[in-house]
Amino acid sequence: MKKFTVLLMVMLMTVSMVFANGTTEAAPAKSEAIKVGLICIGDENDQGYTYNFIRGQKEATEKLAAEGINVEWVTKYNIGEDSTCVDANIEVAEEDCKIIFNNSYGFEPFMLEVAPNYPNIDFVSCTNCVSSHDALPNTFNAFANIYEGRYVAGVVAGLKLNQMISEGKITADKAVIGYVGAFSFAEVISGFTSYYLGAKSVCPSVTMKVSFVGSWSDATAEADAAKALADQGCVMISQHSDNTTPATAAQSAGIFHTGYNNDMTSVAPNASLISTRIDWSVYFYEFIKAFVAGEKLDQDWCKGMEDDAVKMTELNTAIAAPGTQAKMDQVIADISSGKIQVFDTSKFTVKGATVTHAFARDTNGDFAADTDEAVFDGAYHESYFQSAPYFTEQIDGITWLNAAY
Repeated sequence: MKKFTVLLMVMLMTVSMVFANGTTEAAPAKSEAIKVGLICIGDENDQGYTYNFIRGQKEATEKLAAEGINVEWVTKYNIGEDSTCVDANIEVAEEDCKIIFNNSYGFEPFMLEVAPNYPNIDFVSCTNCVSSHDALPNTFNAFANIYEGRYVAGVVAGLKLNQMISEGKITADKAVIGYVGAFSFAEVISGFTSYYLGAKSVCPSVTMKVSFVGSWSDATAEADAAKALADQGCVMISQHSDNTTPATAAQSAGIFHTGYNNDMTSVAPNASLISTRIDWSVYFYEFIKAFVAGEKLDQDWCKGMEDDAVKMTELNTAIAAPGTQAKMDQVIADISSGKIQVFDTSKFTVKGATVTHAFARDTNGDFAADTDEAVFDGAYHESYFQSAPYFTEQIDGITWLNAAY
């Protein structure tokens, strides 16, 4: 009797499944997690560069999980651009990670020391160059067209400068931007130039002063540089550095700010207008998904606003100039469609002359090949030959206060 009851119950369950699903297929088994390493120069507390990577990590993990791909991350924080990076890569590799992402420009040479010893692990250098074209089959590079987002942030800044001029708070010749940069090489030069061109597109009288701090992440030096720029008459501060201190310094000085990597309005609500950031979840998702499928992404990856790899944070409408959101939306659409070329050579000069010839290389000559001509069709085509920026022109309207290589 008991056997009959059990058999009947099984039959009823089977009929129920067929009625409900039209099939007796079993539910898919939960996939085994893939272990992925992430080596970071800072931690979430910077509320800037590394925080943005951790945000991308979490968002990609959720998106992959929704597709049945489970990721177990092994994350190393506050790693130096030195031999400790070698140690970190080895430690993560020995924990059986299949992919290891390195998040800082200065990590690449140390990552490349380790990669040949682990041919079955994919090593990715973010924001770098050599791993984009070396002979190792397990090294990759990724960047995004962040210059597009910086151009948009510049437009936001320029509109605010126009408001200040129209309200009589400054005269047109006092529309001066101060920019805190990490180092005086291509990535930073490309960023502050595109930012300046965005501002100039709406505020023709704008000029810019750039102060380099010689570090990606030195909160005190960044604050000091921003304060010094404010003392020199800058009424708007922007940055290519990892911390929020330029924003808080701008607020303390009673001037305005646009940021990088994270929305900084929480720490400087009366100063910070907007920020731009790379959405690293796009790349993490694509790379891990391809790996699981037994495929490989291109050795050098680069996307921009058109693919949501570059984004703007929410506009601080409490202090932004009227009409900023509509203008910003239009500029984003025009960049995505190609209508706006950020480095349109008719929009800037170098020592009074229009740029008609500029090889795609950085100051060390080790980015794109010297034979790649970046100027064509009326524009300097940044990140066209490779993802890593190579724009190094010192255009008119921007004053370098120092240099740091």
